[in-house]
Amino acid sequence: MSFSYPEFLQLLGLYFYPFVRIGAMLSIVPIFGIRAVPVRTRVIFTLFLTIVIAPTLDLPPAVDPFTWMGVLYILQQVLIGLTMGLAFIIVFQAFVMAGQLIAMGMGLAFASMVDPGSGSQAPIVSQYFTIIATLLFLALNGHLVLIQAVVDSFEYLPVGINFLTTDSIRLLVEFGGYMFSAGVLIALPAITALLLINVSFGVVTRAAPALNIFAVGFPVTLLSGLIMLSLTTPLMLPHLQELVHRTVDMLTQLRLTGG
Repeated sequence: MSFSYPEFLQLLGLYFYPFVRIGAMLSIVPIFGIRAVPVRTRVIFTLFLTIVIAPTLDLPPAVDPFTWMGVLYILQQVLIGLTMGLAFIIVFQAFVMAGQLIAMGMGLAFASMVDPGSGSQAPIVSQYFTIIATLLFLALNGHLVLIQAVVDSFEYLPVGINFLTTDSIRLLVEFGGYMFSAGVLIALPAITALLLINVSFGVVTRAAPALNIFAVGFPVTLLSGLIMLSLTTPLMLPHLQELVHRTVDMLTQLRLTGG
């Protein structure tokens, strides 16, 4: 059995281009792209997914990856993979934003620790929300949804030299803005209760100026914040489901130029 050179290039591209797209996505996507996961583990997992996914895909054009045309093909896969990873990052950053808002209201904005995902400082409340969101994401088979999303992307974002349209980039930017509104929506019950408590302390201060409000206020706001956290945690599940649904829906609306 012999292969012609174009057939060899098609067979090579059938595995190489999905490997690049999946690898780019897994390099930044939550859970898989955190610093705690070794690069070797991500490469092995990417290779395993490529071997499983590639036979179900259509043959790509016969393009030598060592030519300028092949470089454009590789660049397209990298950008698509990073776009998909960024979309799922926004899901978890909404909970980080919610944690920051609640932490400021309950006086724990100064209590921060290193986020293992990004390596930056984040309030401890944001870390709590991130851990809960990660566990719920895995419990809901979100990692399988992520893999299915990248498999489906080869249908509406096929391998080629075309890149995302202007409308697709605008859609991604608008979805990034949704992160802030989603974070406020998640934290709204807690920050509303904490705001009412702070207003009440303001009234008490006006009525009794001799009262040391700083000695009394911080323990009360801290305790109230912890109570609101216990009440807000069960509400994270529907918010996470809505965010994941919106993410997958947004990704299916992305299109390439000339498509």
